Amino acid sequence: MTLQITIIGLILITTATFALNLPFGYYRGGTAKFSFMWFLYIHAPIPAIFVLRTLAGFSIRYVPIFIVGAILGQVIGRRYYKKQQPQIIQ
Repeated sequence: MTLQITIIGLILITTATFALNLPFGYYRGGTAKFSFMWFLYIHAPIPAIFVLRTLAGFSIRYVPIFIVGAILGQVIGRRYYKKQQPQIIQ
């Protein structure tokens, strides 16, 4: 792969990883920490990301970049969930 194609591929797959994790982060926001569903929402997108990475021809050395995209998607999705919840004033 040329450098330009590699960079474009990295951007596309990292963006896809981010977008795939947004809804899972959103759903994770409504679950109890360390529950089965919490664990499932964190780990469910991993096989799809693996398939994307493999089909694009990226080796395992690019995984840390995709992990950053996944974490950002989870965190932003959860924050969006928390923002949607009504504020309780005591």
